[in-house]
Amino acid sequence: MDRPEANSNVRRYIAYISPYGTTQLQQKNPYAIAWWSLAFPGLGHIMLCNYLKGYLLFFWEIFVNFHAHINLAILYSFTGRFQLTKDILDIKWVLFYIPTYFYAIWDSYQSTISLNHQYMLGAREDAEVKMFNIGLFEINFLEKRIPWHSAIWSALMPGLGQALINRLPTAIFIIIWFIVIATLSNLLPAFYYTFLGQFNSAKAIIDPQWFLNVPSVYFYSIYDAYSKTVLLNGLFDWEQSKFLKKHYENKDFEMPFKTKDESGEGMYVFSTFDHSDYLEMAITAIQMKGIAKENILSVSMDKKAEDRKLFDTMHSSDGISMLDLPIILATFFCIAGSIYGFLLTWGPILWGIIGIIVGFSLGLIIKLITTKKYENRHHKIKATEVVLVINCKENQTEMVKDLLWDHHALGVRKLDLN
Repeated sequence: MDRPEANSNVRRYIAYISPYGTTQLQQKNPYAIAWWSLAFPGLGHIMLCNYLKGYLLFFWEIFVNFHAHINLAILYSFTGRFQLTKDILDIKWVLFYIPTYFYAIWDSYQSTISLNHQYMLGAREDAEVKMFNIGLFEINFLEKRIPWHSAIWSALMPGLGQALINRLPTAIFIIIWFIVIATLSNLLPAFYYTFLGQFNSAKAIIDPQWFLNVPSVYFYSIYDAYSKTVLLNGLFDWEQSKFLKKHYENKDFEMPFKTKDESGEGMYVFSTFDHSDYLEMAITAIQMKGIAKENILSVSMDKKAEDRKLFDTMHSSDGISMLDLPIILATFFCIAGSIYGFLLTWGPILWGIIGIIVGFSLGLIIKLITTKKYENRHHKIKATEVVLVINCKENQTEMVKDLLWDHHALGVRKLDLN
């Protein structure tokens, strides 16, 4: 694929597809991005596709936090052991830590605002995005996927959700670092002892300095995989809509306003589709059966603009995210549960899991309450995305209908004007 710079007439692109990933602009909530930088410096920048800066800040957080013993100091402070906090902190590393930590939060917030502006300007230019790129070692293309599949794979092993949607550099980065953090914290042996009911053994074996990194990286992986899948699905719809408008909105298409002659050319087959590969496969199959391109009309429907709600990052089909606030609170409560779990009987693993359940449930309840009024104003019925009209002969109608159904049309209807 030609690099975006090849077309000098376009100043801004909203996406670039390489064999190893898709870099994409999209409007994001600056507060949500700042939260991930607060939870773990570098994660907010990675979410913005500022990969080099994000990887640098992530490594800085690991390195300086370890030498300053920041996580241990957090644990001792929140459990009231203030003298231990003073004893464990290495002041020369703490003074390195503080300015860069706040820089990561501030810069990710400001970068989000700037990139939102660039997205709006780029969307107005409406530049083409080539949806398929093949390289020597990898193939990448736009494809619609179920966002929860990405989230579940990242929940089973952080980084797999990113691998599923072909964000390979981020997938490799997260997988490697999660293995490092989980191994140095003795996370899996602690799980083993916890679920055997040996809570003291779990507390004894776990390393809190590394363990307190786990919630942020783990939940970020889930959130990032889910949200990036939704954004890629939106990019697929946008690219396919442009393709259909360019090739299948023929101004000379004979509209069904009058009865045709007696040759049998008076049949119209109407169908509705979601944006998907199946739509283009259906069109291709129909053309291969001898129906000319000029007799096929495809119209992508415009969607009504939605009001933006609490922490809305456009991570759902109706414009309202139901995952962002729950996942943020799950991360926060998991960290809190893990900290106090070192003092409580059940240990940090079990109390961390309880914190996840409480935080996620609380976030979900807040989202449901704050969006209830919105949902009452808007029906839940999914809107049609594409209308496909086929002008064919009478003896072709059943074949056309069968092809449409075979390619997952939402609805099919024959209109006879003879």
